[in-house]
Amino acid sequence: MKLSVIIVNYNVEHFLEQCLLSVRKASKSVDMEVFVVDNISIDGSVTMVKEKFPEVILIENKDNVGFSKANNQAMRIAKGEYFLLLNPDTVVEEDTFKKVVSFMDSHPNAGGLGVKMIDGKGKFLPESKRGLPTPAVAFYKIFGLSSLFPKSKKFGRYHLGYLDKEETNEIEILSGAFMLMRKKVLDKIGLLDEAFFMYGEDIDLSYRIILGGYKNYYYPETKIIHYKGESTKKSSVNYVFVFYNAMIIFAKKHFSEKNANTFSVLIKVAIYLRASIAIANRFVKKVSLPILDFIVSVAFLFVIAHFYQELKPVKLEFSLLKIALPLYGGIWSLSMFFSGVYDKPIKIMKLVKGSFIGLAIILIIYGLLPKSVQFSRVIILVGMLTTMFSYFSIRGFFHLIGIKGYNLVTTTKKRYVIIGSLEEVKRVKSLLEQISEVSYVATLSPNNQNEQLFDGSINQLEDFIHINKINEVVFCAKDLSAQEIIHQMSSVKTHENVDFKIAQPNSLFLIGSNSIHTSGDIQLLELNNINKPENKRNKRLFDWFSASALLLLSPFIIFIQTNKFQFLKNTLSVWIGKNTWVSFNSTDERLHLPNLKPGIFPITSGENKIERLHKLNLIYAKDYSVSLDFKVLMQQIKNLGNK
Repeated sequence: MKLSVIIVNYNVEHFLEQCLLSVRKASKSVDMEVFVVDNISIDGSVTMVKEKFPEVILIENKDNVGFSKANNQAMRIAKGEYFLLLNPDTVVEEDTFKKVVSFMDSHPNAGGLGVKMIDGKGKFLPESKRGLPTPAVAFYKIFGLSSLFPKSKKFGRYHLGYLDKEETNEIEILSGAFMLMRKKVLDKIGLLDEAFFMYGEDIDLSYRIILGGYKNYYYPETKIIHYKGESTKKSSVNYVFVFYNAMIIFAKKHFSEKNANTFSVLIKVAIYLRASIAIANRFVKKVSLPILDFIVSVAFLFVIAHFYQELKPVKLEFSLLKIALPLYGGIWSLSMFFSGVYDKPIKIMKLVKGSFIGLAIILIIYGLLPKSVQFSRVIILVGMLTTMFSYFSIRGFFHLIGIKGYNLVTTTKKRYVIIGSLEEVKRVKSLLEQISEVSYVATLSPNNQNEQLFDGSINQLEDFIHINKINEVVFCAKDLSAQEIIHQMSSVKTHENVDFKIAQPNSLFLIGSNSIHTSGDIQLLELNNINKPENKRNKRLFDWFSASALLLLSPFIIFIQTNKFQFLKNTLSVWIGKNTWVSFNSTDERLHLPNLKPGIFPITSGENKIERLHKLNLIYAKDYSVSLDFKVLMQQIKNLGNK
């Protein structure tokens, strides 16, 4: 047998399915076997593989054993002359395996090989070719010199930016997303080091291939898509610690004691520096705009109070104003937050709604205050108008200077190009209309034939994108080869706001990229409502207020509960946010359902038919509203003490 492909999976069912479909097509020209090692996924991945890919050798782990150990499990029983470690969030071309095996056959000194990778936006991924992270190289990378001078042979060694990405070259480090290796080399140097749980194992094994007397190659004659599903987590503190600690393990293993110590100190400095930056960045992003809104709105209130005193012969105590006006500004800030003013895209009506809600709350509080501390309602009423104006002005300024996410004229309706047969175009168009609002759809022929039935052909894609201001391009995988899709994604010159998606045949999901920061994204037909920020917020508010009410009424309600202690425990758990009252049925693994906190009651309470359970979960995800939670809570009012 020529090739053994090994894919380690953990809760990425739809990515895995797309990957395996591309692997199946590419396997026709090579004698090969395919392994999927599943690290106890709970999203239905295992069932999907069994039902749709019976030719795959499936290894079901009972624990998450990590990347290295899982790959080693398959490599120990694999029969191929070459082993390919492949990420589940990838798509290979139809001739990828044929080309890479042919290259390895003709280069007996090659121990490992990596290929040209593009992300979900069609952009080249620099980790396709990497250098050894020596202390100096790591220093240049950590402190940004490699980014400032990517083409420098000294500073750009981490991603070997001075090497032409279109030329085959010797490199030092292969990417674990696509890592082809000769079996006899692994027999000599050993498999992946299981001391590495998730990161760093590809660097370690690549380096050991070189130490074993073989060469690693970057081979750009074939390309793959790597969606990089993990990229969205790379700003997290956990990622920083796990990745850089893996680098310390590598340094202690391969460098001299002196260099290893230097490297370890450098890495530890980087860990705390990057972790601090990650925490600070996350905090600043969340609070900077609300703080700015608060400061500007309160400043307007003080200006109004000043002019009011100038126009009216009244004396306002500054000691009172410096307490009351910031309090009013704070109430408006909270009402704006709960009205969804900080959600994106920006909606002006939410700003108006938040302003009036804040005004109502302030007037109620004002009416309850003693006469001695009341001052003119004019300040409050005009303050509401200036608050609205200040909030709008700040966002208008951000819009004018082009800050992303603050486009005041953005519409949620999207403009699509769908490339596929008439049958697939019709099916995908129907899906898109249920996922989002569609304002324009152009259809392109996938083979430059029967063009009179379409708006154009695939070779006109770039023109259609620019002329018609397209937001998303959808490729129908049933009618287009992976090679053609990857070629179009990597060669068509588009604005960075254009997204590419792939529609698999007979499937309700699209996989693609929504932004350069979230390269891996799954859009499902039904599941687009409960994850909206306003619904998440409303669900949490309902839980808190209902739990508060139940705690206040507990002296009366507790008598109708079978388990009185559990009733208090459940209610407190919802009140502090550990649980929610209503959630999905945890046994339903047939869909990639959104993540919710554990529920006291499943939306499917009282149902035992699988199809009915499945349908109720779908309805809850698609059509969620607070009224659904309220209805379930009222139905279960006597069962609040259930475990």
